[in-house]
Amino acid sequence: MHEKFHNIGILAHVDSGKTTLTEQLLFLTGAIRHAGSVDAGTAATDSLSVEKQRGISVRTAAASTEWKGITINIIDTPGHIDFAGEVERALSALDYAVVIISAVEGVRAHTENILKSLDTVKLPRLVFINKIDRAGSDTASVIKELKQISPQTHLILSEIDNEGEANPTVKTIGKDNLASSATEALADICDEAADAFLNETALSHKRASELIRDEIAACRLTPVVFGSAKYSIGIKELADILIEFMPCAEQKATDELCGIIFKTEHDKTLGKVSHIRLFGGEIANRDEIEIFSPADKIAADSDAVEIEKKPPIKEKISQIKKFSGAKYIDSGIVKSGDIAAVCGLPSAKTGYFIGSLAVSESAKLVNPFLRVKVTPSDSDPLKIPALAQALGELSDEEPYIDAKWENGQKEITISTTGKIQLEVLDNLLKERYGIQAKFSPPTVIYKETPSGTGYARASYTMPKPCWAVVEFLFEPMPRGYGVSYHGRLPSNQCFYRYQSHIRTSFNTCLEQGLYGWEVTDFKCTLVDGEHHTIHTHPLDFFVCTPMAFMNGLSQIGSTILEPLLKIRITAPEELSGKIFSEIIKMGGEYDSPLIHSDIITLEAVVPVATSMDFPSKLAVISSGRAVLSQSFFGYRECRDGLEHINPRRGVNPLDRSKWILYARGAYQTE
Repeated sequence: MHEKFHNIGILAHVDSGKTTLTEQLLFLTGAIRHAGSVDAGTAATDSLSVEKQRGISVRTAAASTEWKGITINIIDTPGHIDFAGEVERALSALDYAVVIISAVEGVRAHTENILKSLDTVKLPRLVFINKIDRAGSDTASVIKELKQISPQTHLILSEIDNEGEANPTVKTIGKDNLASSATEALADICDEAADAFLNETALSHKRASELIRDEIAACRLTPVVFGSAKYSIGIKELADILIEFMPCAEQKATDELCGIIFKTEHDKTLGKVSHIRLFGGEIANRDEIEIFSPADKIAADSDAVEIEKKPPIKEKISQIKKFSGAKYIDSGIVKSGDIAAVCGLPSAKTGYFIGSLAVSESAKLVNPFLRVKVTPSDSDPLKIPALAQALGELSDEEPYIDAKWENGQKEITISTTGKIQLEVLDNLLKERYGIQAKFSPPTVIYKETPSGTGYARASYTMPKPCWAVVEFLFEPMPRGYGVSYHGRLPSNQCFYRYQSHIRTSFNTCLEQGLYGWEVTDFKCTLVDGEHHTIHTHPLDFFVCTPMAFMNGLSQIGSTILEPLLKIRITAPEELSGKIFSEIIKMGGEYDSPLIHSDIITLEAVVPVATSMDFPSKLAVISSGRAVLSQSFFGYRECRDGLEHINPRRGVNPLDRSKWILYARGAYQTE
């Protein structure tokens, strides 16, 4: 019989019960003998010491089990916003998500971002409303919130007795109720159900079940169930509903070998371990496979020359393991639709593909907006290369760390999303590498964008032998646009291979603009270029393009963009005046608050630079009575009137003579 797989992700805001639910599912299905506790540090999927100490998940963990003859791979993801990158990458490996929402706290800001990301990547989901045993449980309000923020239709598949009490019970709705509820819920999205509803009849149970499965897979219907993960209430009902209604891995199957590495980690014994979701094909021990970087997935614009593709990396698999319960077991093989841990791929990084480019879309949950300088704790310059290598390895696991270091510099810079992430990095550096590091206070990561429309040109024709001419047109675009590249010149004017070099170099130029920040939100068109059949060297356009890029920014001007946070505050109404005052001081903007039973709920957008101390201020103002959640909102033109400059790595191409020597390898930075 053909083996079936369900690859599910447990997603939620921090402290909603993700790891507890994972433990209960593993216990129910017999993968572990006892359900571990997050608070006690005994959860099977929390392996890092910092996870056990803090009682939170900071890394994605995968565990395999079986229920009713179907293999279920459960991916437990972190809930804290600092580790949203782990969630973002896990989405690409999933068949569907189980989103947990607390029946007491309701839909939090990060949960809202998760739901929007699931919509973006068109990933089916089921909502598990947890903690129905707690006083204040209000599932009706949670469902109302869900309907306000999600475009999907919601179908409740379970019933509760004694909600908000210590002994609630949950059961799946019966066949007759399922048919009538499905007929009514599906009437808005399915013609067949609409006809039955208008004729005051109900779909048959069999037909209702088929349509439920179809609409969930099409991301038009979200089933909703209730329970208490802590007390194992509603867990069996959840497992049964997952198997009966949620899509299996076959719906994403491909004909060719195709997989994605959604997590990498370093093991003292095994070395680098790559966690792979396989969409098609089969791999076994000692197989040689091809590895592709995410850059290979970016399609070229139709009116621009493609970047020259490098041959894929080929490496041989040494071991294949699966995490079952609380330990790894040797499997020796991974089949289409399954997930496994693969050893022997030294070039693999998180987000890379194997076999061919994966079919899944990517979601954006993370925008690191803080930068930190890292140095050895004793400031010994001889220890910097080892620290840089360690942070480079950690960047393979978490690409958003983005460790940067130029040989000769006395410090390394990394990106971060918050203090807890820095604590985890500090812990990993000590435990894994034996390195004591010192982290500077975080500074804000700004961006920049061309201030207007204009041309960017440079000629590199001296000293011979060399010949390269490049000219771009820069056009500003709306916030959040990103960067697009266009333009194809006749080959006899500029060989296509040189136009490929220009495009490759242009992408590198985006890392540092006029003020040293990443350049974004503009359209670039290659409008002119020239080579010489005798004097042009293949590397000349890598020298010329950065000069053209920086000449353009220098003439047009560059506008600094600052990152913003969206915050949501729930607090006693009496504190509203003080909270409004703080938001105005930060240069923020807020909407009219909602008031219910002397409690206000307020949403505002504030600059990151002025709001870093706001959580502690709010705690003092409210004596701990206010609840704050925040998420990245976007960028806007900086309004503080200050000149924000980021020190440049390497030589500035505006210093033409020094840049040419540096680009040709004849000059070294100190």
